[in-house]
Amino acid sequence: MPRRRTLALAAIGTVAGVFSGLFGVGGGVVMVPLLVLWLGYGDREASGTSLAAIVVIATAAVVTHGAYGNVRLQEGLLVGVPAVGGVLAGTWLQQRLEPRRVRLLFAALLVLTAVELLVG
Repeated sequence: MPRRRTLALAAIGTVAGVFSGLFGVGGGVVMVPLLVLWLGYGDREASGTSLAAIVVIATAAVVTHGAYGNVRLQEGLLVGVPAVGGVLAGTWLQQRLEPRRVRLLFAALLVLTAVELLVG
């Protein structure tokens, strides 16, 4: 793997980890757009790669937050277990939509989230 690509991947991972630990947002919010824009990944490849990385990021984040006493395990399970069904449904849907449509939906979600954060 070329050095520049390795450095770009490390930078994307670092930014995603900081956002995940600081704000509790999924690293995918950061990783997917950067993998597409910086490294030319396709939308589906960026999503899949991001999901694989999130397993590692989330594990480290929950251990660290657990050390601070910030983890409510029961509530986490009540959110996380049904989310598995959502992941399966979302992945199924993503494979059936045009990549451009998925990209526009993701962009709309980011804009709506930004507006909510600014107004709320």
